[in-house]
Amino acid sequence: MPLNSTRGAGSSKGFGLTAGAGGVLVDYLIVAGGGGAGDDRGGGGGAGGYRTSFPGGTQIKLKKGSNVITVGAGGPGTKRSPPTSLAPGFASEIGSPVIISSTAGGAQGSPGGSGGGGYAPNPGGTGNVGAYSPPEGNDGGAGGGGNYLAGGGGGAGTAGTAGGSNGGPGGNGLSSSIDEVATTRGGGGGGGFHQGNSPGSGGTGGGGNSPDGDGTVNTGGGGGGGNTGPAPVRQGGNGGSGIIILRAPGTTGFSASPGTNTVTTAPNGDKIATFTVSGDLIVS
Repeated sequence: MPLNSTRGAGSSKGFGLTAGAGGVLVDYLIVAGGGGAGDDRGGGGGAGGYRTSFPGGTQIKLKKGSNVITVGAGGPGTKRSPPTSLAPGFASEIGSPVIISSTAGGAQGSPGGSGGGGYAPNPGGTGNVGAYSPPEGNDGGAGGGGNYLAGGGGGAGTAGTAGGSNGGPGGNGLSSSIDEVATTRGGGGGGGFHQGNSPGSGGTGGGGNSPDGDGTVNTGGGGGGGNTGPAPVRQGGNGGSGIIILRAPGTTGFSASPGTNTVTTAPNGDKIATFTVSGDLIVS
């Protein structure tokens, strides 16, 4: 069962973890894939679940040797041509069996790490379905505006906004500098709109903009909802893929595969492994 981590508080020993006996304590950032958006006034996709221990939170323990890393893909939005159904993103996971995971972003109106925005006049999806503390995400905004304007998807930092006179903006993401570069990820997708109105803006940190805006890759951003115009703008945006970043003391050996994943060294000597696709982390 995944550990409930705490940002900025607690200690690894509180969970019975120690750095000895063939394992290493690491900080982590784990973001799941964002949810797909609806077409034709569709709700924005919810951001993928966002969980981190950095700085000062409860670390996880990785075993020496091979550790499976699974980076969740974004969910496809609803397409008119060829016709498809919208879908949530995919979970991200560390370890096999799983040590810790984050929940996939919700599709239009559906629950997830962050909930998808509602198709008017329906409510948005519930966020933080993993019931983590601190939460991995927020609710999507409700649809509104006389059945024409959809809500924005929830983000890691804030909830999505309800549709009003225009499509609802997606919720904002959160910033992390676990890899020494302050980067905001986990924004919700903007809500779709009816002709004569405006789309909802994507949340900061990877949310797609309407119409048909895809969530940014490796941010877990939700897709943007489509509008009522002719194809292709009626298409719902795809969610962005997630990311996993692990940080350990400089005495730790890290080797990441495949080659698109990287290992770097922080100014203080810490080792930082960044996974943009699923792979394997060798710890020594």
